[in-house]
Amino acid sequence: MTQINAYVGFNGDCRRAMEFYRDCIGGELTFQTVAESPIANQCAPSMKDSILHSSLTKDALLLMATDMTGPDGFIKGNNIALSLNCSSEDEINTFYSKLSAGGKILEPLKDSFWGSLFGCFTDKFGIMWMLNYDKGTANQQ
Repeated sequence: MTQINAYVGFNGDCRRAMEFYRDCIGGELTFQTVAESPIANQCAPSMKDSILHSSLTKDALLLMATDMTGPDGFIKGNNIALSLNCSSEDEINTFYSKLSAGGKILEPLKDSFWGSLFGCFTDKFGIMWMLNYDKGTANQQ
C-alpha cells in the first residue's frame, strides 16, 4: 500500500523530541544511531551517538525522525520531508521521475543498505521528498 508519512529532522534533539512524542501519544519507539549503522565510518566520530533513524508507531500512525541534515545543513523549515513508501519498483520509478522534475536531486534512486530502493529530492516547489520501496515486500505480494 502506498503511504505518505512525515519525516522530521531535529539536528541533535531527535532522541529527546521523539521520547516526548511517545510520552504524549504512546506507541512503540525505536532508534538507530550512526554508530549502529553501516555508514558509521563515513561520519565524524562526534556523530556516533546521533540518531540516524527513529520511528514512533501506534496503530496506523508512523512518525519518523533523524538528527541527520541535508547538504545545506539545518535550517528551520527544511527539517520536514514527506516520506513516500511505494508499493512497487515501477511505482517508485514513476513517482521519482515525475515528482523530481524541475527540482533538485539530493540522493539518486538507488539500492540502500536497509534493503530498499531509495531516493531523495526537493521538488520544484521546495518540498523535500524521500521515496522508499522495500524490496522485501515484493516477495510478499
